[in-house]
Amino acid sequence: MNVFVYGTLLTGESNHHIAAPHTKTVIPGIVRGRLYDIGTYPALVLSGDGADVPGEWISVSEEGLQAMDELEEYYGPGQMNVYERVWIKDAYGPGEGWVYVWPSSAGYPEIGCASWRLHRNGKCGS
Repeated sequence: MNVFVYGTLLTGESNHHIAAPHTKTVIPGIVRGRLYDIGTYPALVLSGDGADVPGEWISVSEEGLQAMDELEEYYGPGQMNVYERVWIKDAYGPGEGWVYVWPSSAGYPEIGCASWRLHRNGKCGS
């Protein structure tokens, strides 16, 4: 199963250890949306007129997807989820798969450069 990750599940980030034991491949990718700073992690709101949000397409086992669902507090369709898990295609490449998203910004500040890594390292400017 392919999952697009854009925040703390990225290679080298704080929650990568959740997916790492279950990861088969990692390929760079981009989706269109707006990234918001929730504090210690970001949230993606999908938007066709949004920015290019860089991330990674990771191929994981069923156990890996379940571990990420638990981290993202995704309990299934129609449940009281923190994040929703939806199917998406890469903005420019052939990648497609699941991504964890929020339905709206919920009033959090937008990460103007749309990159969690740049933002976290103070290189974003927003």
